[in-house]
Amino acid sequence: MSEQKKTALVVGMARSGISSAKLLYRNGYRVIVNDMKNSIEGLNEALRGIEYIDALGKEPSALLDGVDLMVLSPVVPIFAPFAKEAAARGIEVIGEIELGYRYASRDSHFVCISGTNGKTTTTALTGEIFKAAKKRTFVLGNIGIPITEHSAEIKAWDYVVAEVAALQLESIQAFRANAVGMLNITEDHLNRFEYKMENYIAAKCRVFENQQPCDFAILNHDDPVVLDMHRLTKARVLYFSMERELEEGMFLRRGQMIWRFDGVETPLIFTRELQIPGAHNVQNALCAASLGLCMGLDVAAVCEGLKSFKGVEHRIEFVREKDGVVYINDSKGTNPDSTIKAVQAMSRPTVLLLGVGNYDKKSDFVPLFEAFEGKIKAVIASGVNVPAILEAAKRTGYEDVHTFEGDLDALLREATSLAKPGDAVLLSPAAASWGMFTDYEERGREFKKAVMRL
Repeated sequence: MSEQKKTALVVGMARSGISSAKLLYRNGYRVIVNDMKNSIEGLNEALRGIEYIDALGKEPSALLDGVDLMVLSPVVPIFAPFAKEAAARGIEVIGEIELGYRYASRDSHFVCISGTNGKTTTTALTGEIFKAAKKRTFVLGNIGIPITEHSAEIKAWDYVVAEVAALQLESIQAFRANAVGMLNITEDHLNRFEYKMENYIAAKCRVFENQQPCDFAILNHDDPVVLDMHRLTKARVLYFSMERELEEGMFLRRGQMIWRFDGVETPLIFTRELQIPGAHNVQNALCAASLGLCMGLDVAAVCEGLKSFKGVEHRIEFVREKDGVVYINDSKGTNPDSTIKAVQAMSRPTVLLLGVGNYDKKSDFVPLFEAFEGKIKAVIASGVNVPAILEAAKRTGYEDVHTFEGDLDALLREATSLAKPGDAVLLSPAAASWGMFTDYEERGREFKKAVMRL
């Protein structure tokens, strides 16, 4: 008799769920796919080539009989009642990055970037640095390509540069980061973490959980929450700082990046040689370079990667200049602190598009308005976050706020009418895209299409 197949229930059928289902099927599992939606356009095509049981629209708690493994989408909390019930019944409950890690070679190296803001840019930059050093590198995770998509290809001595978010980390078990870069901590996704900042931070900190003394933790010395994380890891702790010289780690001296390690000081590039704008991107570069150097990469390759990197799509991305007005796509700005960074990078008077989504994270927009410092000539607010945006404007005395209902083409026409030659129009919503768009990438792509139609 042949051995009976184990059964896996995959909950949440976005990118990570699709990749997880494929990986599980190819490794001998009987796969059940589940989502709160009754149907998902393009899902059959995405899962072509595998056999699966379609349980879309059904309550996961009704699907637990005979299940051995439950894999959760990042948007599904580990503390959801059905997940707790599954665990109580002896079903193993994990997330996608844990699953992907299990099927990658144990002799590969995982270099992980976490924090609240700057993860995507830092992950992409770190990946370029490793590629410049001629390392076989996979850039995966929350950046948009699930680890499970390529885990079967990850062999000994390959490098996985992974963006890892709190929503993914809360369900890890064996997942081990050989090096971690922790950028910063600000409020985000608090609705997902029972409105408790300590729950959000605790989920982030799970990235240190399985580190060993031969691993590295690269921490932002300028962020007090991150600075305090040194006590949570067994790994060797190094720091990066824009504000002070460090005994060990990465810092600035008269505009030049300096690396101190094991008593040796090594100069790198000047920050003016970076092609990505803004002080926040200098911080991202300090972290990325630290990750490369602590993993033994050649200094020249690290410098080459730093100088050649041109940024990522949807993050302070130049789209077009028309009639003297520059249009910038920062759809990746999904919380107020991220949008603050984009505002600080603006060198022109700017019309700022806020909201542009129908998902309420319960964010506080007051710090964003306080950071305008005369750069924002007008705000156009749309979507479910309009009341919170208006309240922040009222509390800070900012008056030039326009509310809007309509599609992106009409929204852009409104913005263009407020902009003059020499100005900028910036899409940096400080809010999630869900409810209007599939994700921030779709929002950014549609914004760019609308800009080109002007």
